Amino acid sequence: MLKLEIIVCLFATLIISAVLTPFIRKLAFRWGALDDPNKRRMNKIPMPTLGGLAIFASYTFSTTILLRKQMPTHQLYGMLAGEAIIILTGVIDDIWVLKPRQKVLGISLASIVVFFLGSVQMNTVTLPFIGTFGLGWFSLPITWIWILAITNAVNLIDGLDGLATGVSAIALTTMGITGMFFLNVGNTYVSIMIFALVASCLGFLPYNFFPARIYLGDTGSLFIGFMISIFSLNGLKNATFITVIIPVIILGVPITDTIYAILRRLLNKQAISHADKKHLHHRLMQIGLTHRQTVLVIYGIALIFSFISLLYPISTMWGSILLTIATLLGLELFVESIDLAGKGRQPLLNAIKKIVKENTSKSNH
Repeated sequence: MLKLEIIVCLFATLIISAVLTPFIRKLAFRWGALDDPNKRRMNKIPMPTLGGLAIFASYTFSTTILLRKQMPTHQLYGMLAGEAIIILTGVIDDIWVLKPRQKVLGISLASIVVFFLGSVQMNTVTLPFIGTFGLGWFSLPITWIWILAITNAVNLIDGLDGLATGVSAIALTTMGITGMFFLNVGNTYVSIMIFALVASCLGFLPYNFFPARIYLGDTGSLFIGFMISIFSLNGLKNATFITVIIPVIILGVPITDTIYAILRRLLNKQAISHADKKHLHHRLMQIGLTHRQTVLVIYGIALIFSFISLLYPISTMWGSILLTIATLLGLELFVESIDLAGKGRQPLLNAIKKIVKENTSKSNH
């Protein structure tokens, strides 16, 4: 298939997604899949969810019909079986609301299906200075934890209009570029699948961006998170420092938000699943940004993470380690400056202030 044909198919995917979304919106009203306003929600009126169905339908049509020649049958249908379980979990949650552990069960079932039927799995690990070793029996639990963690992380940032959709589109585009040009992923079909999902997200985004007319719903955020986790695993069959760090950096926004949410709840002695209004997007709005500005700032942060991730494949081993340390320090300073871990929890800022004070007071004497 020629490159031009693939581009035309991807463009068609975007249009299909954009055309489908208004119909899914009507369907959400008919099925009662609505997000009613409450203390934690940002919406003032009931909003239709299920937006993920438009993304799923256009993506599936694209990969099983338009771009079918590009895809290996075994992997495509194995992944599709897992996707169907995730979509079913999301739709049930959007209409009737599931408990957190019921959602985890749905994601776990889907991850077991793609592990065995779609051979989406982490098999070996290569550690710097140590060498390569096979995971054996650990392959399944490690793959399951990876899928569960990333699916949940994307689900958590779905708190503002267009936020999860845009951040995911940025992350997926970066993954597609990395897979195509940097990591020797012999199978270009993975990158083509990724770009098909990007096209589906972009077709949906105009309806989802502020002021939104439809939400992704758990149908969408779980589906996109699940797809990101299994796409990254395609490059992670043989995990090395670089192949693990790249998706983690690309997903910097959802992963940071999730880690600090867990930390914050543990420090406050709350349950990890306890909901609060202290996520990254909440904090930025509490500082004084508008809804739209907050989303655009987080898109900007996601782009910074993406650019950093593109430096890894062209860096030396020590360059990569220094890049990671610098990224973590910069991230911690930003997180502390907006009180993401909780009010007054600023160990790094306080340490810097202390050093600066000591040195300036000495020079003053």
